[in-house]
Amino acid sequence: MPMSGKEMLKLYLQNDWELDHVNGSHHIVIKNGISVSIPVHSNKDLKKGLEQKLLKLGGFK
Repeated sequence: MPMSGKEMLKLYLQNDWELDHVNGSHHIVIKNGISVSIPVHSNKDLKKGLEQKLLKLGGFK
């Protein structure tokens, strides 16, 4: 099931990532010196490759 950017951001924030700043529609989260940019475009689903990469970067996979 594809995730939206809002759902991905929520997943990161629930797992001790901190919202550093927002640049346009991209939310930058940080943890242990690692920063990840999550695009939040209303409720649009993330593309499969981006979703997989974000899950891997966050340590969820």
